[in-house]
Amino acid sequence: MRIARVASPTGVAFAAIHGEGDDLVAAEIANDPKTTPWTDPTFTGTKWPLADVRLLTPFLPPKIVCIGRNYAAHAEELGNAIPDAPIMFLKPNTAVIGPGAEIKLPPDSTRVDFEAELAVVIGTGGRDIPADRAMASVLGYTIANDVTARDQQKNDGQWTRAKGHDTFCPLGPWIETSFDPSDVGIRTELDGEVKQDSRTSLLLHDVPALIEFISSVMTLRPLDVILTGTPAGVGPMEPGQTVSVTVEGLGTLTNPVGRR
Repeated sequence: MRIARVASPTGVAFAAIHGEGDDLVAAEIANDPKTTPWTDPTFTGTKWPLADVRLLTPFLPPKIVCIGRNYAAHAEELGNAIPDAPIMFLKPNTAVIGPGAEIKLPPDSTRVDFEAELAVVIGTGGRDIPADRAMASVLGYTIANDVTARDQQKNDGQWTRAKGHDTFCPLGPWIETSFDPSDVGIRTELDGEVKQDSRTSLLLHDVPALIEFISSVMTLRPLDVILTGTPAGVGPMEPGQTVSVTVEGLGTLTNPVGRR
């Protein structure tokens, strides 16, 4: 099931996205999925063609746990060693924006990069979750763009400022609750030109391993998000451009680029 949050003609609503291709329909969910099971919604009977609503970010994560250098080619393109263990950092949830919202480049950075990422949405969560039971803790998957002020990342030596600016975590367009993340294509286009093109099978640490590692450090809560890392091909964005991240089977997350 694809679960989205939409701005409809009657207000903001959660909806299930039905259909394929150009025939997508948003079916309004009666109950609030944040307080009732996401996988067992009830419906109001109201439906809109997807073109008649605006997709918002599906939810606001309590925390966003990110993994760096999780594709060997990306580590190598930036001149970094391939890590033996996951490199973990956090993004604030104030960085989250939805599909179509503008990524705003800060005035104190001279280079801001796109980074396509598969995002894991936690369902039940927990602490010390073993890899062989990790997938039971997953609600679903969505798409993220781990926007990064590359100059600030290099200058600071740690990544909070570079990764944490407002608008630096586009997330969406929906949560897919039935999805196999083990080997799907992941791609970034900048103004229609392909910049990143890889597969999740090249992750150095796969989703179960990441959940085991992260939950050994911190408790994972419902709707926490894990960004699994970006493949090679990262590069800068400029105001006036449009960046689109596609994950095979999940859809496409598109955002214009502007300046704060």
